[in-house]
Amino acid sequence: MAQSEVTRAEVLQALAEYDRLGRDAFLDRYGFQRARTYLLVHEGRSYDSKAVLGAAHGFLPGRRPLRARDLSGGADHAVRVLRALGFEVVRASFGEEELMALVTRLKVSHHPVDGPSRYQPLTLLWAIGRAVNDGRRLLPWTSTDERLKPLLAAHGRPHQRNRPEYPLAALHRARLWDMADVEGPVPPAHGDAELKAWFTRQRPTSGLVAPVHDLVRRSGLARLRAVDHLLATYFGDLDHAPLLADVGLDGDRMADDLDPAPGPDAPAGPAVPVMPTGPVIPIYEEAPAAPRDPLVLAANYERLCQLVEGGEAERHGRRTDRTTSRPVRSASARRAVLERSEGRCENPGCPGQPVDVTDRGTAILEIDHVDPLADGGRDHPAGMIALCPNCHAVKTRGRTRHRLAERLLAVARERHTALLNRDA
Repeated sequence: MAQSEVTRAEVLQALAEYDRLGRDAFLDRYGFQRARTYLLVHEGRSYDSKAVLGAAHGFLPGRRPLRARDLSGGADHAVRVLRALGFEVVRASFGEEELMALVTRLKVSHHPVDGPSRYQPLTLLWAIGRAVNDGRRLLPWTSTDERLKPLLAAHGRPHQRNRPEYPLAALHRARLWDMADVEGPVPPAHGDAELKAWFTRQRPTSGLVAPVHDLVRRSGLARLRAVDHLLATYFGDLDHAPLLADVGLDGDRMADDLDPAPGPDAPAGPAVPVMPTGPVIPIYEEAPAAPRDPLVLAANYERLCQLVEGGEAERHGRRTDRTTSRPVRSASARRAVLERSEGRCENPGCPGQPVDVTDRGTAILEIDHVDPLADGGRDHPAGMIALCPNCHAVKTRGRTRHRLAERLLAVARERHTALLNRDA
């Protein structure tokens, strides 16, 4: 088959041209549509796999580029050719289920006394935290080594060495970790001197593979599911609060949907939005809400409540010490309440919430424990409510706060029950 004649050198030439022209111009030049199934990932960037292979054929001496109709064997054959040349090819439609399939299939070593190794889960949690907090996917080897060693020492098994080389090599084999700027194959995650020598010599720039990084950065639900599985499977006997703090996943932001990191096709634009001129918009008025599929909303809410209840016993009564002592709270519970609210203040008597939105385009809402944790209340959506800043202030400091709290608690319980029973 014609495309089987292509070597790695021609593919690299095609990738360089793709970078130079940009995605749309490259696809127009070679007559391809945007990839819907497979993407080639190289040095942290994603490319349309079939288009790259077709263009690469044109760099062979005396040959012309191949069009989509010329690629024999279909997309699957193009994937096999590219993978045989050492390139990473992933599914373009990467979602929660694909992520969980990778995370639940981790192969870790087991110590007869200590149990399963925690190095791969710790590395994944650290990388997810980085995706949320600074958005960077790839880090130089020196930075990875410096940051991972103390984390592995603090939260790993006591009789296992805090060597980042092992989890990175294992996660690479599990198709979760990208190694850029290296020559030849990545060695397996065993041995000692040979593995250490490879990392010292190659000094890879590495991080989560692009589809996983992009998903856990933008999707709070995907992030919560992955983190919850890792904690329950590998850290069930530990206090999760210090670990989550060390990997940057202890704040409210851990459960939020975030804007995806700008990719190679992101258009240049102003650093801040340009505000239109015209009449002043009132601060409080009826805020528009996007329509939601009721069954999807109910399914998401039920799944989040299951995550909350799975860790509720472990969190109950626990406090974390920083500058002050505060209760350990569930990011899943906060996310569930935001999902349930559909972007609207849940106070039935709300006079109007801000029409403005956050930098991420979400409604300006605050989550309140109507049944206070300090008084023995549950960290559970049934006792929590989403309020606009005005209603939250009234509930906290207003003269009618006690009467309002009783009403809000009843509303929270009613909405919680109704949503769980929506598809019954």
